[in-house]
Amino acid sequence: MTGDNEFNASLSKELTVEAGDESLRIDAYLTQNLEGFSRNRIQALIEDGRVKVNEALCEDKNYRLKVGERVSITVPPPKEASIKAEDIKLDIIYEDNDLLVINKPRGMVVHPAPGHSGGTMVNALLAYCSDLSGIGGVMRPGIVHRLDKDTSGLLIAAKNDFAHCFLSGQLKTRKISREYLALVHGVVSPGIGRIEAPVARHPGDRKKMAVVKGGREAVTRYRVIKYYNRYSLLKLNLETGRTHQIRVHLSHLGYPVVGDLIYAKAGKGDLPAYLDLSHALHAFRLSFNHPRSGEQLNFSAPLPEEFRAVLVWLKDR
Repeated sequence: MTGDNEFNASLSKELTVEAGDESLRIDAYLTQNLEGFSRNRIQALIEDGRVKVNEALCEDKNYRLKVGERVSITVPPPKEASIKAEDIKLDIIYEDNDLLVINKPRGMVVHPAPGHSGGTMVNALLAYCSDLSGIGGVMRPGIVHRLDKDTSGLLIAAKNDFAHCFLSGQLKTRKISREYLALVHGVVSPGIGRIEAPVARHPGDRKKMAVVKGGREAVTRYRVIKYYNRYSLLKLNLETGRTHQIRVHLSHLGYPVVGDLIYAKAGKGDLPAYLDLSHALHAFRLSFNHPRSGEQLNFSAPLPEEFRAVLVWLKDR
């Protein structure tokens, strides 16, 4: 799928199952063949009666395909967002006609959710931009990827559907480079490593994620930048982007992120109370190809003041 004309507000497409794709689940097949659509989005369209096989409605995401079957999908235009636009100042690192790169502050939720109907990145974007991409859905217009509430740093928002599909495709094929800095409890050993452990909902607490056998593939690479007394500063690269991935992986290894009240039993450890830090995780570098020019764009964001203050305190110990 290429060219602006294929990124209208709605989409209708018909595919014929070829040899090699037989026995695939229909949700997996459509995800592979439609750029910019996550598996969850495809499953929602199936449940909504938007997918047919040989002109017959298919509402079973587990349906196994056969060679020669015709699969059609109709994507309705996005609903108008009912989220309130709010005049919230954004730290915009870069902007053009297709996208924005924003340095998100610690404490800001990216998109509205129960308990966070206002004050989010989406509320701010709706006030700043009048033409955000609708592909992210009513609650996530323009959002290509997200950061946790208390994670600071760089993220991308798309202004139109073409840019959104292109950037989502890069994210899916791991062509967007995302680097983080994290302060963790403990002296991490070895100093360089690759964490490959599947992540899924915690079986005993649905509000948390965990390393779970049979979960979704999750890969994080890390390198120790500096050792402190009972702490380590890490640089991390995401190969996948699962919910809470870095925090879950580091906690699983026994080196939880400092200040993480969900995955670190030690919380802030012996850091003094006056050092205000929720959790010490910052998305400091971001690289990707521009959706129109193909040019590689590279961005960086300095550590927030409260994160730097903790490192200064540790240096003097």
